[in-house]
Amino acid sequence: MLCNTVAWSSAGVHNKNKHRRISIVLKVIFNFCNKTFIQSTAATMLKSFPRLPLMTLRCLSSNSTVPPTPPSAATNSKTPLRPRPNALTDEIIRVDHAGELGADRIYAGQMAILGNGPMGKTIEHMWEQEKCHRKQFEQLIQQHRVRPTIMTPIWNVAGFMLGAGSALMGEKAAMACTVAVETVIVEHYNDQLRQIMESPNPDKELLETITKFRDEEQEHHDTGIDCGAEQAPFYKAMTEVIKFGCKTAIAISKKI
Repeated sequence: MLCNTVAWSSAGVHNKNKHRRISIVLKVIFNFCNKTFIQSTAATMLKSFPRLPLMTLRCLSSNSTVPPTPPSAATNSKTPLRPRPNALTDEIIRVDHAGELGADRIYAGQMAILGNGPMGKTIEHMWEQEKCHRKQFEQLIQQHRVRPTIMTPIWNVAGFMLGAGSALMGEKAAMACTVAVETVIVEHYNDQLRQIMESPNPDKELLETITKFRDEEQEHHDTGIDCGAEQAPFYKAMTEVIKFGCKTAIAISKKI
């Protein structure tokens, strides 16, 4: 009887410690996601709406370690504001800003897992280009005073999770993720280029920007193929699921 009591007590302590560890892990994940949502939302609103009341931004940034940029700094940007864009330009800038944000976070997630491995340099090179893409569209979204998608915080977290999740499955799976994402982006950019060229007053700067980024995204796609993406387990199924997710995100970001 005594042995059973001791065994039951030990098992109870073990389960209690296990539950405590799980609770700590879940709390860390929740805090990370919550902080990411807050930082992303505050930063986007600061860049896109510099005259938004400072108190609102402070509320959004209260849990962030990065202080909000003063409205005066955002207003005194080196690049002047432009007239309000037409509906096509507005939609293109909004959805491409969201897409490049997502791509940036996907490579950030892959780097977090594979950054110190053999694929680290390759992923880092692609990530640096995506950072430039994201920076360019952040400038355009401010210059043209385009409303960013309200889904920005979600794409921020979802992109990182997709990148890290694919990388946890191995290097080839990470490259399969890259191939799937870049396939959709290249097709999306090609559609936009046709729309711009067929419009009455084509935006030459936007045309050049998208053409350059389209070529670099194609380079990322080819790099993924060269690095063994097609050898990843369940390559066809995985890439189709990721493509569907990307197309859905694009459709949503065009409108809201």
